Amino acid sequence: MADGKWQMAGEMQIAASALSDILRHARETAPRECCGLLVGSGDSVVRTVRAANLEAAPTRYSIDPIDHFRAIRGARADGLEVVGAYHSHPASAAIPSATDIAEATSGADFVYLIVSLVDEDVRAYRIDEGTAVRIPLQAA
Repeated sequence: MADGKWQMAGEMQIAASALSDILRHARETAPRECCGLLVGSGDSVVRTVRAANLEAAPTRYSIDPIDHFRAIRGARADGLEVVGAYHSHPASAAIPSATDIAEATSGADFVYLIVSLVDEDVRAYRIDEGTAVRIPLQAA
């Protein structure tokens, strides 16, 4: 894990508007899980990009690859990158499920943000090789 982003202090900054967008998306999509991408730089999220959830179940999500590529292109056009993904847990805590951990594929520098609609708790994690580590999330 030589990537500098993994070795940073660990706090993730997220624009208040991005956090608000994620919560709104989760409420609008319930009882299904919502999903989308986090755009920013390093440990900072400046905006979100909603994505279609290709799963029809309330406990699963799969980001539409077309939306993912659209987010990558849009981020690059602004000198940014896709730094993570978000999804909701409509009826459970903002803790990665066994499926979330097993299907995480982007490596230790990618952030997974989960919003629970049970208590509107939002948490961020880095997931690598089957291990989820919670990282502090600070609205900016």
